[in-house]
Amino acid sequence: MCELLGAEPYLAGNVGSGEVQELADWVQYVNFAGKSPMSDLRRKNGRQEPWKVKFWGVGNESWGCGGNMTVDYYTDIYRKYATFMLDWTNGAGLYRIASGANSADYNWTESLLKNIPGSLMKGMGLHHYAVINWDKKGSATEFSESEYFKTMKSAWFMNELVEKNIAIMDKYDPKGNIDLIVDEWGGWYDVEPGTNPGFLYQQNTMRDAMIAGMTLNIFNNNARRVKMANLAQAINVLQAVILTSGKSMILTPTYHVMEMYKVHQDAKLIPITLQSADFEFNGEKLPAVSASASQDTKGRTHISLVNIDPKKTNRIRVDLGGLKASNVSGRILRADKLQDYNSFKMPKKILPVAYNKAKVQNGLLDIEVPAFSVIVLELN
Repeated sequence: MCELLGAEPYLAGNVGSGEVQELADWVQYVNFAGKSPMSDLRRKNGRQEPWKVKFWGVGNESWGCGGNMTVDYYTDIYRKYATFMLDWTNGAGLYRIASGANSADYNWTESLLKNIPGSLMKGMGLHHYAVINWDKKGSATEFSESEYFKTMKSAWFMNELVEKNIAIMDKYDPKGNIDLIVDEWGGWYDVEPGTNPGFLYQQNTMRDAMIAGMTLNIFNNNARRVKMANLAQAINVLQAVILTSGKSMILTPTYHVMEMYKVHQDAKLIPITLQSADFEFNGEKLPAVSASASQDTKGRTHISLVNIDPKKTNRIRVDLGGLKASNVSGRILRADKLQDYNSFKMPKKILPVAYNKAKVQNGLLDIEVPAFSVIVLELN
């Protein structure tokens, strides 16, 4: 599938119940072009040429379901597995990624960076899901304003996690040789009624579009360190971009946010400082609007904005500084209700449409961002 999509696969090696030899054999099976027992087995199984997989996780969630390890134990385990994955000098240039912290465990981050040589680690993972209560996650489609606010609060916590992890990385890796890999994130709710609890199948509403837009803005704005960020499950599981039923397929609001944001791919980050009104609920506050900006290779500037406030339109003014722009166009993703989603009966209920309420004048960009909406603008 990765070959069909033109995507890079990222494989997680088993350092929990597996042995060093097993992971070394997997790397050889997947990547080795010469003659060996593992490459011969690959050919016997019908694949002549190696896949040449670059990205390898050395374990996954080793602090929990990947082994319930202490960070000191995992550090030693990591060093051993990483050494034997191919040759001890990493001649094939594997991009080895350590199993990073569970949410706000900054001691885990610091211990990895202190005790794993930079020559053995290219990336460090980070996992965080926008979950209210792990024991009772709530419905994916039927939720109150209180539940919505709590979900947004948990999603916005990603900003603090990324910034604090980057601060620790800057301390131990000031040259920026190690990347932050946020390889699991998104919304997580109870499975849909009547589905297998183990399959983690859930619907995807405008609430999830808010999570996606806000989180991608956080990643974009921290692109100096965040070099990869993954929905660990893309189809039919958790915050999926695609849901299927038999031969039918629907695209979720999260899909449409990602499609809108693809203009930032391989573009140059433009730092953006935003003073936003607050989304207030029961005495608590969150920034209502988040944004990120970039310039592509053709000189076009793109600005992505998310307003998580479920009731209020927010008006934003951007001082374009030295950016020369006379025309602005855009698209918006919105719906009648936060709980709206695309179903197999109504697969196109939520789609991006043209947005024409942004104006450029005298070096200023004025934008109206409706309640719970995602907007991506293009300036020429």
